[in-house]
Amino acid sequence: MFGIDDILSVGMKLVDKFVPDPQAKQEAQLKLLEMQKNGELAQLQADMNEQQELTKRVQADMMSDSWMSKNIRPMTLVFILVTYTTFGMMSAWDIEVNNNYVELLGQWGMLIMSFYFGGRTLEKIMDMKGKK
Repeated sequence: MFGIDDILSVGMKLVDKFVPDPQAKQEAQLKLLEMQKNGELAQLQADMNEQQELTKRVQADMMSDSWMSKNIRPMTLVFILVTYTTFGMMSAWDIEVNNNYVELLGQWGMLIMSFYFGGRTLEKIMDMKGKK
């Protein structure tokens, strides 16, 4: 698990490596220190911890003998996408669709997809950091 100091250290190294302009580099480093002072880095750490807990939960589900616990999240994503697509097709054929339902399904879809795809991206970054 990474602490706030680890996050700050990685951020400073990234700034040193990728920001060639000395003035921009100093501004970026000051911004990182300001983020630490304001608690934004603590929020980032909390987000990373939450992603790790979600990963542990999915791993526990996959270790289960229950078919339902292994497949409920993917089935939910498929249901949301099929329903959202159906509402989109109905709208294309000029069938009246309540926009509130479409908007809600879109938000749920983004939430579920960010769990699958965004969580995996963060997981890969954490793995790369852990190997160094």
